[in-house]
Amino acid sequence: MSEPLLRVLTRMRSHVLEPESFVRAVASGRQKGQDVPRWRRVELRYVDLKTGPHLQVVAYDDTQAHTSNHAVGDEARDAVDGLLDEPFGNWHVETTTESHQVRVTKKLEALVHTTSRAEAVEADRGHDRDKDRLLREDDPVFVALGLSDADGRMKPSRQAKYRQVEEFLRLLDSSVADAIGKGHLRRPTAVDPLRIADLGCGNAYLTFAAERFLTEVRGMPVRLTGVDVREQSRDHNNAIAAGLGVSAHFVVGSITGVELEEAPEVVLALHACDTATDEALARAVGWQASLVLAAPCCHHDIAAQMRRVPTPAPYAMLTRHGILRERLADTMTDGLRATLMRTQGYRVDVMQFVESKHTPRNTLLRAVRSGGPVKGGGVRDEYDALVSTWGITPKLAELLAPPVAPSVAPSVAQPER
Repeated sequence: MSEPLLRVLTRMRSHVLEPESFVRAVASGRQKGQDVPRWRRVELRYVDLKTGPHLQVVAYDDTQAHTSNHAVGDEARDAVDGLLDEPFGNWHVETTTESHQVRVTKKLEALVHTTSRAEAVEADRGHDRDKDRLLREDDPVFVALGLSDADGRMKPSRQAKYRQVEEFLRLLDSSVADAIGKGHLRRPTAVDPLRIADLGCGNAYLTFAAERFLTEVRGMPVRLTGVDVREQSRDHNNAIAAGLGVSAHFVVGSITGVELEEAPEVVLALHACDTATDEALARAVGWQASLVLAAPCCHHDIAAQMRRVPTPAPYAMLTRHGILRERLADTMTDGLRATLMRTQGYRVDVMQFVESKHTPRNTLLRAVRSGGPVKGGGVRDEYDALVSTWGITPKLAELLAPPVAPSVAPSVAQPER
């Protein structure tokens, strides 16, 4: 049952301003019909500094994190009040004994889901807690994957991978919380865990990190399946999963051909090469997945099509030079993908994501299923005009097209014998 928003925020304020019982709070998302908040995401917790306890606020924009510390008292209250005034759509507030999930409705009221902890926890007040990492360097999953050494120290050669894992977990965390808070993704239970599929998982660094973070840090039951075409990857990853005792299993199969026992609710496709990203998006649509996170890699398909057809006027200056044509093809590819997903009933954000060693591309498509397919109208008309102007056919459009019934030759009457 909804409550007045001001009453709920006042209650959450009292939890945050109680250093002895407050553990952590996260604000994210946007209230429907309101301005965009100053920050994409904000995290709050208390830290013990030499000058005494302070409320630490880590605010994320599209490119980096901004950390500030506020002394307990008026300074902390002013910081909290300023954040509560921001039009965030979701608040997640944890205390030593309870967890509160707040979602702001389109009527600007609040829906609150409160759960009690089985056992009281103690807040981590350390200021130097491994740079606020979501998963510590000595986490067993990093040791098992070979990113950290036997003493739990991240290997110097794997620092870039560690940063990639951290950035992905932050995006996953906010995306899952926002989708659940807005009712686009169901709240999983121990009996019915959240079903996640990682398509083209490879060595599964991000797969294992996602499972570990969601289950151990967020306390969310998940059942994760990794898909890759290589048997070696399946065997290697299943052995690691068995050693860690985690609820993840890996299968051999192509993105287009793999068959899973149950359709996944969350689909991941990270740095899938060229049209493999399109295949993953099409499978997610076919499964009616609630949340899709896809980080494209190379974009050869549209680039090759653009080279084969004359450039429409007045865009020749954008394709005369190879490097500009390549960048334009990248933008065109992901823009068309986002639009096609919108026509399938998804709300799509194109976000910045850390690049991998395989590609300098640093975009991620986040798609949340929020309605049914769009048959016509503005979005579809704009898409049709763009592909017609450039004379291109995105692979995703081909994969999403309904199958054409085979033609049947007319029957010929046979003469009587």
